[in-house]
Amino acid sequence: MTRIAAVQFEGVAGDVAENLRRLEPLIREAVDAGAEVIALPEFFTSPIVFHPEVHEAVLPPENAAVDMLRDVARRHEVTIGGSMLIADGSAVYNRYHLVESDGAVHLHDKDLPTMWENAFYGPGSDDGVARTGIGRVGMAVCWELIRNQTARRMLDRVDLVMTGTHWWTVPANWGPVGRVFTTVARRNQRLSESAPAELARRLGVPVVQASHCGRFRTPLGLIPGSRVTVPYLTHYVGATQIVDSGGRVLAWRSTAEGPGVVVADVETGPRPPRTQIGPRFWTPRLPWLIRAYWWQQNAVATRYYRDTGRAAGLAAAPTLDGDER
Repeated sequence: MTRIAAVQFEGVAGDVAENLRRLEPLIREAVDAGAEVIALPEFFTSPIVFHPEVHEAVLPPENAAVDMLRDVARRHEVTIGGSMLIADGSAVYNRYHLVESDGAVHLHDKDLPTMWENAFYGPGSDDGVARTGIGRVGMAVCWELIRNQTARRMLDRVDLVMTGTHWWTVPANWGPVGRVFTTVARRNQRLSESAPAELARRLGVPVVQASHCGRFRTPLGLIPGSRVTVPYLTHYVGATQIVDSGGRVLAWRSTAEGPGVVVADVETGPRPPRTQIGPRFWTPRLPWLIRAYWWQQNAVATRYYRDTGRAAGLAAAPTLDGDER
């Protein structure tokens, strides 16, 4: 059995040093609970809102956050992972870092940005599978969990999946218009909560997921190539959770409960999958409004990344080095 912890976290957009400071007591809590493996959320260095301040959280490949992961792994003899925005070559990536106690670092770049995330980074192409001291570990983040291509690239190749999420919901400040999306909000909530278990059932291995929590406000882009936006007040949904190889939840903390840590003793290693991997792009059947929102926000934010976001992220990265905390 392996004792695993997952951290739920409320961060500040664009402020890497503050976010690392906020994570310290949560990581300490996981270590004090005897965790051998610790999962941090996707974008643990900065939440992603559609605002230029997020560019300040783009880091070079060697940086203070990676130093922190190495230090925690070495001092406490744990394996720890989470993702951050990384400038590498001519592009920016959402890069998951899995760090072992001996200093080994395994990387995975998220395959496709989700909605307004497209404003800040581009797609990756690796398989997200690493051989580590705790076994074969798959790495995935957020909406990768609900795409069948993620399960296909890991099937029969992993003993454990480490994931993080940054999953928001419908607007709370659009009055009667926002209330039209009530059914969509309920469906979105169920999707976020069930994603780790559904992936576990398709792979036959445990899945660990760490989440952001809290409310936030962001501009929402409307038209590709235009700077016209509307205010969007929302919150993170889902749960930080640990599920076993059959999809049974072993530990759970709803995002509504705020920051905290969940811990469970987990039997890693593959079991026969309980659910077949389907042929569709999406694992669940997404309502048409969610699919429309996906395509519209992808179009708006991808244009922004092409025109502005990529250059802004690349320009910001060299100003943040391993000495800044």
